[in-house]
Amino acid sequence: MTTSLQDGQSAAGRAAARDSPLAAQVCGAAQGRGDARDLVPAPWLHARALLPPPDGTRGCAADRRKKKDLDVLEMPSIPNPFPELCCSPFTSVLSAGLFSKANSRKKQVIKVYSEDETSRALEVPSDITARDVCQLLILKNHYIDDHSWTLFEHLPHTGLERTIEDHELVIEVLSNWGMEEENKLYFRKNYAKYEFFKNPMFFFPEHMVSFATETNGEISPTQILQMFLSSSTYPEIHGFLHAKEQGKKSWKKIYFLLRRSGLYFSTKGTSKEPRHLQFFSEFGNSDIYVSLAGKKKHGAPTNYGFCFKPNKAGGPRDLKMLCAEEEQSRTCWVTAIRLLKYGMQLYQNYMHPYQGRSGCSSQSISPMRSISENSLVAMDFSGQKSRVIENPTEALSVAVEEGLAWRKKGCLRLGTHGSPTASSQSCATNMAIHRSQPWFHHKISREEAQRLIIQQGLVDGVFLVRDSQSNPKTFVLSMSHGQKIKHFQIIPVEDDGEMFHTLDDGHTRFTDLIQLVEFYQLNKGVLPCKLKHYCARIAL
Repeated sequence: MTTSLQDGQSAAGRAAARDSPLAAQVCGAAQGRGDARDLVPAPWLHARALLPPPDGTRGCAADRRKKKDLDVLEMPSIPNPFPELCCSPFTSVLSAGLFSKANSRKKQVIKVYSEDETSRALEVPSDITARDVCQLLILKNHYIDDHSWTLFEHLPHTGLERTIEDHELVIEVLSNWGMEEENKLYFRKNYAKYEFFKNPMFFFPEHMVSFATETNGEISPTQILQMFLSSSTYPEIHGFLHAKEQGKKSWKKIYFLLRRSGLYFSTKGTSKEPRHLQFFSEFGNSDIYVSLAGKKKHGAPTNYGFCFKPNKAGGPRDLKMLCAEEEQSRTCWVTAIRLLKYGMQLYQNYMHPYQGRSGCSSQSISPMRSISENSLVAMDFSGQKSRVIENPTEALSVAVEEGLAWRKKGCLRLGTHGSPTASSQSCATNMAIHRSQPWFHHKISREEAQRLIIQQGLVDGVFLVRDSQSNPKTFVLSMSHGQKIKHFQIIPVEDDGEMFHTLDDGHTRFTDLIQLVEFYQLNKGVLPCKLKHYCARIAL
């Protein structure tokens, strides 16, 4: 069997040699019988091919050629192990299309961090988008996808951070980093990423929006949003900002005007005349970043800083630093710049979150929504048919009853596993059971809580529960409403030897924090809005 295979390969090599001497030598090298001399065509081989054969030997040569051809035809069909090497001399040995496909799908390794500084290395293709990376991490870690997972670009040296848009290529973002920079990619939730499409009234205050042309009547925030997406008309965002002077440490308060062509500032008060407007920055070759430590890093007058950073920036001197007076003002400026830069692409990202370029996100996966994203209602399943409990008083009593029943089952379960079941120890268990919940953050400061909520988006209902620093026996509910962070103290009260938690001076009592959070997810109560999204630190 080995002899037949070798004879077949030799015959194939001789047949190729008749077509082209160079192909014969390449085939010989591929079969392991060639050396360095085989790769160079012998001069006598070309000379012999040019000389006509003698008349007396022409017939014998033809007979021998026919006999060899018959032998080759009678040989069984053996696949050539090197078809790309034994090709026609009129075609290139390696196809150019092979290189283009290999380069377009070339894989690279990226490192993604979570909020607790754990990281995960991913091998991804060069054309993967930010949305595809998020989808990959969601699937690998079995998270629930509610379209709020986001990839962030973090620059620790300058204290800047920005949202990488879902359609952006991650490898292109990394290519703009310097070799010595310790920049990172972070993966976390950002509920405010597309919130301006849902509630535009919170993002464009009336005193900051004007129009280049006269308008009839009042314009709603939805119409303002449509103007940003339109190429013919646009609203103007204007207001005072603190700008850092180029090459200096000082800041100056200037009147700025945002238009489709770029950001301008007035050299004379609040004048909008063209002769008084001076160009400050454009959007095409720059990205908008939010400053995380403006006062500490850049000496900013407030903590609501943002800046323009060119894609090919050489260092901190190329940054164009700005600072707003409040968070709502900064959010308005950053949102308007994102809309003017990306336009309809942002709307497509919002409407079609699973349209990825690299194909990592599966179209067959149905979008899963988190519990906090849905409208929660109280249900009664005690009868033959389920029903919605519309009476708030009945819903509260049912919730308390279900919570107590669930707590008894938990105590029984602890008792069967050898845990203490005394009443005092059971009460202590109820008081500490919240520590396992993702919305509870043990011993973090007020400033740290505000930072976490800002990172995950100032959307109404974003919340967390933490220990109180001023009173060790109490807890604090920190939540976002109206793009501001508010804090509510959870006070423990004692009644007939039992401990309860309350937010409204004992009018509504809960046996533990889990019941309290679940109640305010269903009911507004004394809070400005319902609890909707919880801040959680995830680990990769």
